[in-house]
Amino acid sequence: MHMADALISPAVGGTLWATSAGLIAYCSKKVKQELDDRKIPLMGVLGAFVFAAQMINFTIPATGSSGHLGGGMILAILLGPHAAFLTIASVLVVQALFFADGGLLALGCNIFNLGFFPCFLAYPLIYRPLAGREPKKERMVFAAIAASVIGLQLGAFGVVLETVFSGISELPFGNFLMLMQPIHLAIGIVEGLVTAAVVVFIWKARPELLESAEELEHISIKNVLVGLAAATVFTGCILSWFASANPDGLEWAMFRTSGKEELHTPGNGVHSSLAELQEKTAFLPDYSFKNPASEEVSEAWPSVNSGTSVSGLVGGTLTLLTMLLVGFVLKKRNRSLAEVRKE
Repeated sequence: MHMADALISPAVGGTLWATSAGLIAYCSKKVKQELDDRKIPLMGVLGAFVFAAQMINFTIPATGSSGHLGGGMILAILLGPHAAFLTIASVLVVQALFFADGGLLALGCNIFNLGFFPCFLAYPLIYRPLAGREPKKERMVFAAIAASVIGLQLGAFGVVLETVFSGISELPFGNFLMLMQPIHLAIGIVEGLVTAAVVVFIWKARPELLESAEELEHISIKNVLVGLAAATVFTGCILSWFASANPDGLEWAMFRTSGKEELHTPGNGVHSSLAELQEKTAFLPDYSFKNPASEEVSEAWPSVNSGTSVSGLVGGTLTLLTMLLVGFVLKKRNRSLAEVRKE
């Protein structure tokens, strides 16, 4: 559900950039107040896992479409909403800058759609009431599925509204909406099942982590980190070969509405400048090598592709390093403020 720049006007893109930047600042302030040494590596490893998981497009039967994990709900459940929003934002920045997945003008929209709705609406209003204060396996599974579906439905609706407000006449509101919501309902159910599986794994390994997602000071999470790191490497380097080649839910809805999977991007102004910038920064565009001669192209499935494997490993590492840097900066500022208060 990564929006391309062709869907977004500069006004809408700029507004959502400002909105997402404000949310990042707010979440940074909140995370700074609750940060500890255990939470920083967990944010990094979970961010890397979500990056790798988003590379796996799964087929939606009988539609010709596919979907991928959003990841916001997993992050919210395991980290709390504020740290989760920072983590999903970091994943999307890495994807847009270095892999050309999602446009730079649309980056604020993608952060808002994939971060705000699951972290600040679906998690507190759906997941937590359904899971309860003392989570049990069955309640967690149901809550994870329900919250994932609602979060993705809201995100899909956000895409429709942002596109319509941008004046994309090729995608009329009614038709686009009637295609986006059902296909993302199916995608949301699959995401809910994956989310539930990850949450149950964590629950079995360290159940207290789910009871206090925002306070990890007295919880040993070494085994959790090792398990997630191994899953990240396997997913990004191996499972990514099995990704569906079908268009994702957004591309599918666009094609059914307008007859095109990709809309024409304006060749001048902000769109052109950001496209040129992204072309320079994206050293592994579309999760493959820039030089096609360096990679044998195969139409077989699974598509064993070294470029994809390298992208999974590099992207996961970049996301991990980004989150470690964010954690370091927030921790340093927190210490500086503490020293100022003592004086």
